[in-house]
Amino acid sequence: EEIVLPVVEYFEVFQRSIGEVTDIVQKEMFVFQDRKGRWLALRPEGTAGAVRAFVQNKLYALKPYVKLFYEGPMFRYERPQAGRYRQFHQLGAEVFGSLEPVVDAELIQLLYEILSELGVRVVIEINSIGCRVCRPAYRQALTEFLNGVEGHLCEVCLDRKDRNPLRVLDCKVPTCKEAVIDAPKMVDFLCDECREHYSSLKEYLNSLSIPYRENPNLVRGLDYYTKTVFEAVSEELGITVVAGGRYDYLVEEFGGPPTPAIGFAVGLERLSMLVKNSPSEDPLYLVIPFGNVLDYALQVAKALRGEGKRVEFSYRKGGLKKQLELANRLGANYAVIVGEEEKSGGFYTLKDMDSGNQVRVEFTPAF
Repeated sequence: EEIVLPVVEYFEVFQRSIGEVTDIVQKEMFVFQDRKGRWLALRPEGTAGAVRAFVQNKLYALKPYVKLFYEGPMFRYERPQAGRYRQFHQLGAEVFGSLEPVVDAELIQLLYEILSELGVRVVIEINSIGCRVCRPAYRQALTEFLNGVEGHLCEVCLDRKDRNPLRVLDCKVPTCKEAVIDAPKMVDFLCDECREHYSSLKEYLNSLSIPYRENPNLVRGLDYYTKTVFEAVSEELGITVVAGGRYDYLVEEFGGPPTPAIGFAVGLERLSMLVKNSPSEDPLYLVIPFGNVLDYALQVAKALRGEGKRVEFSYRKGGLKKQLELANRLGANYAVIVGEEEKSGGFYTLKDMDSGNQVRVEFTPAF
């Protein structure tokens, strides 16, 4: 079911859920006071607001499992660059009510099918970051390791080392990436429950024939995550397109009953970059009109689209040579030539842009 979330939330909603020592809360949020002196924030992500709404409206009392999705603008005070904007859009999905790893697999399957349907090429990475039982021991071991390599860490990671050491594993600075190659791995510290959960998830993904790669340094930047975390990464553009994971304690943090949950969010601007860069399997037809034949040419284009073909219409004026140059620039596979002769004869000329061969195709417009 769709849930419509407010763009503005109380700052505390994100401070409590995302974590006070995260980059988002400390550096990347648009925060302001209203006329009554209350601290508000433009939402930087959707999960916290979805959980707040889930608890506030007692959705947990309606049915044992609640599945929600949302879409809309998010805001982060970041340096604008390719794939990273101060206002961006996310499509998110959240599932409340089950601890079972089969839910994790089902959600990863959903995002995999979405991306496959769009024809984008990504690598799905997974990891387990444990729970409240096993993570403290790992955090201590990681901190001790980082103390031994602090001379190779950037200034940001030196600050993170004691307050939020898992975030050091996610640093993109080359010296930091090299420094943590031999860092202890969370999978070696998992308790029995988390280890079984992670093992089952991998079995389910294998049974669904969903390709994935284990990344022991995948930790995500938000404090609420537990157990399963995952990302869909474009190696071509070097960006994360989808990110998600479990947050089994977050509903309780907001005053609700113990309710395990998992979700993911798709960055729509980043996804659009991949769609544009993905070669389409469908050939492109460029309809080229000559003379007083626009009504006929529009009918041809309509008919081709009705057959499920990918069609562009040329609005350019000029001779055949210029029109064919346009077809090449657009990457058209076929030029659909429509002139006075074609209109009067009830056909169009289909030219293969690769071979140069062309044929007449009979056509009767449906007026």
